[in-house]
Amino acid sequence: MNPRSHTRLIVLHVLVGVLLLVLAGRMWTIQVAQGAHYQEVAAENRTRDIVVPAVRGSILDDMGRPLVRNRTALVVSVDSTMLSRQKDKGAAVLARLAKVLGTSTEKVRQKIRLCAPGVPRPCWPGSPYQPIPVDDRVDAKQGIQILERQEEFPGIIAQVQAIREYPRPEGASAAQALGYLQPITQSELDLRKGLKVTGYSGVDLIGRDGLEAEYDVDLRGVPGVRKVNVDSRGRVTGIASEQDAVPGAHLVTSIDAKVQSAVEKALAKQVDRVKKQGGKPSAASVVMDVNTGKIIALASYPTYDPSIWTGGISQDEYETLLGKKRGEPLISRAISGQFAPGSTFKISSVAAAVGDDYPLNGTYDCPGSYNVGSRAFRNFEGQGHGPMNLHRALVVSCDTIFYKFAYDEWIRDGSTRPVKNPKDPMVQMARAFGFGSRTGIDLPNEVSGRIPDRSWKKDYWDATKKVDCKRAKTGYPELKNATRAAYLTAISKENCAEGYMWRAGDAANFSVGQGDVLVTPLQLVRAYAAIANGGKLLVPRVANAIVRPDGTLVRKIEPMVSGKLPASQKTISYIRNALAGVTTEGTAAGAFSGFPMDKVHIAGKTGTAEVFGYDDTAWFASFAPAKKPKYAVVAMVTDAGTGGGYAAPAVREIYEAMYGLTGRPAALPNGNLPTKLPKVNR
Repeated sequence: MNPRSHTRLIVLHVLVGVLLLVLAGRMWTIQVAQGAHYQEVAAENRTRDIVVPAVRGSILDDMGRPLVRNRTALVVSVDSTMLSRQKDKGAAVLARLAKVLGTSTEKVRQKIRLCAPGVPRPCWPGSPYQPIPVDDRVDAKQGIQILERQEEFPGIIAQVQAIREYPRPEGASAAQALGYLQPITQSELDLRKGLKVTGYSGVDLIGRDGLEAEYDVDLRGVPGVRKVNVDSRGRVTGIASEQDAVPGAHLVTSIDAKVQSAVEKALAKQVDRVKKQGGKPSAASVVMDVNTGKIIALASYPTYDPSIWTGGISQDEYETLLGKKRGEPLISRAISGQFAPGSTFKISSVAAAVGDDYPLNGTYDCPGSYNVGSRAFRNFEGQGHGPMNLHRALVVSCDTIFYKFAYDEWIRDGSTRPVKNPKDPMVQMARAFGFGSRTGIDLPNEVSGRIPDRSWKKDYWDATKKVDCKRAKTGYPELKNATRAAYLTAISKENCAEGYMWRAGDAANFSVGQGDVLVTPLQLVRAYAAIANGGKLLVPRVANAIVRPDGTLVRKIEPMVSGKLPASQKTISYIRNALAGVTTEGTAAGAFSGFPMDKVHIAGKTGTAEVFGYDDTAWFASFAPAKKPKYAVVAMVTDAGTGGGYAAPAVREIYEAMYGLTGRPAALPNGNLPTKLPKVNR
C-alpha cells in the first residue's frame, strides 16, 4: 500500500472516531444532562397556552348604579402576523371575511393597519402582535360561518368577549371623569414583562384617562391561562391544565348619578343660551361634600359619548375629540381648564387684608373708580356704593376697596423696587387657599392653575421678551380687527420695555381675580368648601371604595386633609355670613329670586371675569345650607356674561334638583348622601 494512502486512511479513521465521540457526547447531553429541558420543550410542541381574559370591574355611583359596565359581545379579530405568512398576505381571507361581515375589504384593512404619524383613523394603536378587532357587533350567524369554516379563515378569531358599556343612569354621562380604554401599545408591553395579551379584552385595553386610568390595576383583574393539548395539525384534543382568571374589582365612586345628571342639564341650558347669542362657550361645574372632599358631580362642556372608543374610532370622530373647532371635548375643564376667577377670588383677598391688619369690622370707601398709579381702575359699570364694611363689599362685589388694599400693600413692599423680603400678603394667602397648586384629586391630567408673583413675572418676561419686542416694532398687521391689533401692539410695547416688573396694575388685578390669575373650577370649589367647613383644605376624591365582585370590601378611600387656612375662625365666619347675603340682597339676588331660602339658604359669590375679544367668563361659587354647610357647588360658563346672569342660574337649578325644591323628588333624599356602601350584586 502506498504510504501516503495509508496515512490518509489513518486520518480518516481518526476523524470518524472523533465525530462518533462528539455525537455520543451530544446525545448524552441531550438525553441526560439536559433531558428534562428538552422533555419540556417537546411537551410544549404538543400544547398551546390560551390566555383567558379577566372581566373588567364596573364603575358604580354612590348608590350602586353602574356608570360603566360590561356587555357580552361576539368579537371578530384578525391575527395580522398569521396573515402575513400566507402567500397572498391574507388578501383572500380578508375578502371572505369582509363578505361575511357585510363590509368592504378596504374597511377591514383600515382597521388592522397600524397607527403611525400621517395614518388616518381607523387604525390599530396597539401591538402588531395582538389579534386586532374588526367588529364587536357580530351576530350568531356570522360567527358560526367563521367558526365552522376555520380552514377558510386562518388567522381569524371569533370569541365572546366583555365589552365596555356606558348605561347613563338617570341620564348622567360623566364622560371626562370616567375616562376611556385603549389597546395596550407595544412600548407598554415591553415595559410590562410577562404580561399576557389576548387581543380585544380587558387584559389588553388599559385606562387612558379618568377613573379608568387612575384605578386601572384594580379594575383590570388578572387573566387566566388554559393549556390545551393539540395534534400535529394544531387541533385541540383536550385541556392539559387551567388557571382561572381573577375578575377585576368594582370601583364605587362618590358620584351621585341623579346629581350628576342635574349638573349636566343645568350647564347645557346655560350653554344653549350663550350659543343663541352667538357665543362659543365652554363650561364646567363641580359639586363637593364640604366635610369629606368627596366629589358628588363633575361635569365639563363640550362633552362626548365615551362609547365612541368601543370597537375602534374613525378619523372624523378622533378629530372631533381633539380638535379646537369642536371645543376639545376630551378635556375636563373642571380639573384641566384654567380661567380667571373674577370676584369669586375675593374670599382669599378679604382673608389676606384682615391678616395684613386691616380691621375686619372697619369701614371702607367704595368709589366708582380708584387710581392705581396713573390708571383708573373701575367697579363693574363704574358704579360707586359709598362707605361700607367688608361684609357689604362682598355682597355688592365692590372692586375699588380691593384695589386700594392691593395698591397700599404694593407701595409698602417697595413698588417696582421691592424690599428684600416683600410680604405680598394677597399672593401668600391665595396659595394658602390652594390656588396655584394641584388639589391631588384621584384623576389624571389635573393642572395647577397660576398664582403670578414677582418671580413668575420675571421668568415670563425672559421667555417672551424677544417676541414682545419684535411685535412692538411690527405690530399685528395680519389681524383684521384694528382695535385688537392696536391693543396687542400696546401690550407688546409695554411688556418689551418693563414686562419683568411687578407693577401696580398687576397687584390690583390680582386682588379681584383678574390679570394673570388662573384657577380651575375644582380649586375654587375646594376653597369655598374650606370656608364652609371652618378652614380645612380637603383632598378631593371621586373614588369611594374598591369592592370585589362578590361584594367584599378591598379597601375604602378615606378623606384626607391637606392643610388649613391661615385665617382665624372669626374671619372665616365673617366671610361665610357675608356670602349668605349675596343671594338675598347682592349680585346673585336676581338669580335666586323666589328661591325658598327658608328651606335651604344658599351662600355664594358671583364672578365676572373679563377676557379680551370675548364676552365675560361667568362664575358662581357657593355652599349650602349657609349655617350648617354640607355641599359646595361651583359653575363656570365662558364667553357668556355676568356671573349672576349665567352661572348663578345653573347653580340654582343644581340645588333645586339636589333638595327637590321644584316639586320633583330630591336627588339626595332629605338632602343627605348615603352613609353606607351600596350592595354590589355578583
